[in-house]
Amino acid sequence: MRFLGIDLGAKRVGVAVGDSRVGVAVPHTTLRRTGDRQLIAELKALALETDTEVLVVGEPRRLDGSFGSAAERARAFAERLGRACERPVRTVNESLTSVEAERRLRAAGVDPRKHPERVDATAAQIILQEALDREAG
Repeated sequence: MRFLGIDLGAKRVGVAVGDSRVGVAVPHTTLRRTGDRQLIAELKALALETDTEVLVVGEPRRLDGSFGSAAERARAFAERLGRACERPVRTVNESLTSVEAERRLRAAGVDPRKHPERVDATAAQIILQEALDREAG
């Protein structure tokens, strides 16, 4: 199955793609977010373009794992996205994924301050990899 991973941000949204047969997620792109309607339309187009069967949205939980207002907003967005795309949506705890993405980019010689769009796409990759790992086992 093909998956699309999504790291929601207020200004930018990271996107990753992956396949459960291969079990690997890769960064795909970063979208500018001007509104939910625009974002849903762009994500729907990407889902069609990449033959996505399952959408995975990062859910920003608190460090203790509890759900706050940001997680509720992400969950509500995920529901609207799933309806618009007519695809199942899963949520994955995205706590500290941006921190991990920045660490990985620095290790690869990329300055995350100069390439914030790469941070978002890499965070989406981390979110999606978590979902693929769950799928596998």
